[in-house]
Amino acid sequence: MKRRITAEDLYAIKLINSCHLSPNGESVIYSVQEVNKKNEKKYSNLFMRGLKGGKTKQITFGKKNNGNVKFSPDGKLIAFISNRENEKLSQIYILPVDGGEAEKITNLKGVIHDFIWSPDGKKLLLNFTNFDKEIIDMIDNKKKQELGIKVRHINRVFYKLDGVGYRLKDRVHLYLMDIKRKKVEQLTKSDIHDEYGAAFSSDGKKIIYASNVSKDPDLDPMNEDFFIMTLKTKKVKKLKLPEGPKGSPSFSPDGKWIIYTGVKGKKDGWRNNALWLADTKNEKPAKNLTKKFDIDISGWTIGDMGGTANDNSPKWAKNSKDIYFTTGEKGDTTLNKIDIFHPDKIQKVINKHGVVGSFYLDEQNENLLYYYSNFNSPGDLFSMNLKTKKEKQLTGVNKNLLSKIDLGTIEEIWFKGSDNNDLQGWILKPPNFNPKKKYPSVLEIHGGPQVQYGTVFMHEFYFLAANDHIVYFCNPRGGKGYGEKHTKAIDNAWGTVDYEDIMKWNDLVKKKSYIDNKKMFVTGGSYGGYMTNWIIGHTNRFRAVVTQRSVSNLISMYGSSDFNWAFEHEFGHKPPWENFNSYWKQSPIKYIGNAKTPTLVIHSENDNRCPQEQGEQIYVSLKRLGVDTELVLFPGEPHGLSRGGRTDRRIERLNHILRWFRKYSE
Repeated sequence: MKRRITAEDLYAIKLINSCHLSPNGESVIYSVQEVNKKNEKKYSNLFMRGLKGGKTKQITFGKKNNGNVKFSPDGKLIAFISNRENEKLSQIYILPVDGGEAEKITNLKGVIHDFIWSPDGKKLLLNFTNFDKEIIDMIDNKKKQELGIKVRHINRVFYKLDGVGYRLKDRVHLYLMDIKRKKVEQLTKSDIHDEYGAAFSSDGKKIIYASNVSKDPDLDPMNEDFFIMTLKTKKVKKLKLPEGPKGSPSFSPDGKWIIYTGVKGKKDGWRNNALWLADTKNEKPAKNLTKKFDIDISGWTIGDMGGTANDNSPKWAKNSKDIYFTTGEKGDTTLNKIDIFHPDKIQKVINKHGVVGSFYLDEQNENLLYYYSNFNSPGDLFSMNLKTKKEKQLTGVNKNLLSKIDLGTIEEIWFKGSDNNDLQGWILKPPNFNPKKKYPSVLEIHGGPQVQYGTVFMHEFYFLAANDHIVYFCNPRGGKGYGEKHTKAIDNAWGTVDYEDIMKWNDLVKKKSYIDNKKMFVTGGSYGGYMTNWIIGHTNRFRAVVTQRSVSNLISMYGSSDFNWAFEHEFGHKPPWENFNSYWKQSPIKYIGNAKTPTLVIHSENDNRCPQEQGEQIYVSLKRLGVDTELVLFPGEPHGLSRGGRTDRRIERLNHILRWFRKYSE
């Protein structure tokens, strides 16, 4: 008989956090992350297997992090990033596919963000940032480590980043690494500009990369451009393209075209991230290939397990006319193909309920490797023969664990919102569900808001269901996956139609015969926390709520979040001192005097996205009002505690949520 999932199962769940397909399409290499319960650290090791069969072979061992793995162009070597020699200082290593010892080829004191192989396999192009001198001095000096940083002198606007902390003084630059000589050449230099998203031309003579070369990029963050550098001469050419944010550029195999993702315009964040085509000579205007389809080129279907969605950038077919790309639509992330010469039709390559993350083609375009997650799995690797369309599951990293667990059942429902608009939602029922029984329920609200819930593994949902709660969730207006009109609906209008859609969803669910209307609860994090705060100021229909990593006061959040002043783009493109009433009108704290709902406030002390004071304002206000409330803080954790935090803290968080709901179920 199967058991129910527990909070402690987070220790047992394994995650594939990088993968790559050999150029000949015969082998796949990937890294698997596991949690060490004794020290609460996470470690990753590399595994290899054939696409057609054979045993899976582990090729790195030990309590280290080995990831971001990539085959060389000839398939004879793999390169990966590892902290095997220094826990706080990762380097790039090269390992022969046929076996042998891994060789460290870099000795850099900083952060290697990413790397790519040159087409001839002789060089690596690095995205790298140097540590500050004070940090370098501390690396091998225990006394200085104990004393810590003496002072922080800040002169840029975006000076911190959630999950990272204070930014390094150096910017992200491009470096070319000669593997044989182990010599690193810095290609780009600037005190205020970053370079990222680089790619080689097929002949290896040029690279393309993105950069914002504004006078002050922090004050004009959407002004991104592409640049082509000829490596022999170091001559750089800026491409003339529509203004706006851009990413993931790549040359076609024949060198005639460039594809990239981007949004036209620098202000409208609700617009779809589209697939664009430009000619290499930059003689014709760039073309939006996906404009007519009203879809967003992204994989923003959120779960709480992490996993490898780190390389879902668009990729060329070898014929230089077909493009493979992912898009988030109606709760799924699908893999698609479009012909650049006939972009009137999109072909679905992987079109099943679930989420496609990283994907790769072999050099002959015969085999496809892709990472895939759904309601029943945190994520595994699959292959598809592109000629026969035959698919094969390559890994089952959580098969033994999940085969013993009953997750419950999920029902998909389409319903009408407050303006007769079509909306999608799901109801998760506990294991051994009894339709004649009355259950307490939890309404889950997603963050973002420009993301979507969907067909992906959510441990938190299953945990609550395992403890006999009905869990229901939907995609109200403001999120992605349902077209621009759906996303634009809350532009400078948070807490309006999104709130109305969620209440319509609640109205529908509470009419179900198995719902106990006296035991209905709400929780959400980030924007979901914002909406939870909004709910307690606008209705008393819920018995208790848990607000997590929330937004409460848009005035005080201005400048204190790592998003900084850029929140203006969500609220009329003006700062609070020019548009105070609009910010205040959309702030949940404005309505907190109406609140009577018992509220548990959960926040992380290192949350740079939604600063701790946002949760504290709700907590103190409710205390002042005499409403039952508690504050739970997690030291050392960033905004993403629920999906990537230290495992014991993730477990503690889940238990606090359950405790609070149980308190008000008695």
